Amino acid sequence: MNPAAFPWPRWIVHRGGGDAAPENTLAGMLLAAFAGAKMVEFDVRLSADGVPFLLHDDTLERTTNGHGPADALPWKALSRLDAGAWFSPRFAEEPLPSLADAAQLLNDHGLCANVEIKPGPGREAETGARVAADCAKLFAGQTPPPLLTSFSTVALAAAGEAAPTLPRAWSVRQWDDGLIAQAQALGVCALDLPHHELNAERAAAVRAAGLWLLSWTVNDPAQAAPLWALGVSALCTDSLECAVSAA
Repeated sequence: MNPAAFPWPRWIVHRGGGDAAPENTLAGMLLAAFAGAKMVEFDVRLSADGVPFLLHDDTLERTTNGHGPADALPWKALSRLDAGAWFSPRFAEEPLPSLADAAQLLNDHGLCANVEIKPGPGREAETGARVAADCAKLFAGQTPPPLLTSFSTVALAAAGEAAPTLPRAWSVRQWDDGLIAQAQALGVCALDLPHHELNAERAAAVRAAGLWLLSWTVNDPAQAAPLWALGVSALCTDSLECAVSAA
């Protein structure tokens, strides 16, 4: 993999709209598009009846008016929840979007997609396969294609089998000297690490292995400068203002 040929934008807005809107909502993605962002990241998991939808947590309480495990409800019930009021009254009644809803919006507005696969407990392979297969259909013809990421190696392996042409990145929370070999065995194109886990030696090793290097979560262009110098290809940010001004 040639790091110079990285096809996606350098700044990726975290969870749809970053800190400007309720996370993982169409409202957030619209704000990102109107502000001039080029790429958004969002989390996808499965409902009880297997519909891919956007939500970060395993449970519903933090970002919706629902309760309990997110994958215990069918999509019809999930689609009726309020996913915006927790953030601000002006986003009240903003619904949870399905993956299909999000893909339509991104395709309509020319936004690139970083799709993080967030499997519920025990549903790693099922979620990876379903999300990848749906992304291959929903984003067919999009250039560059969606980048599938996950902390779950099981989900990433299943995604690779279901949609082998879609690029995948492995997100990890801590550096380990065996990461590069594991990434190569998974067949991913990139490693995605927290910025405080990076240094010149580690970044050079990732790039020497032919992998792209992504990092999170960076909310200040000044903080980004040394990371670009290390050869990081893209940064995820909570700051929509940062992503737009630094693009």
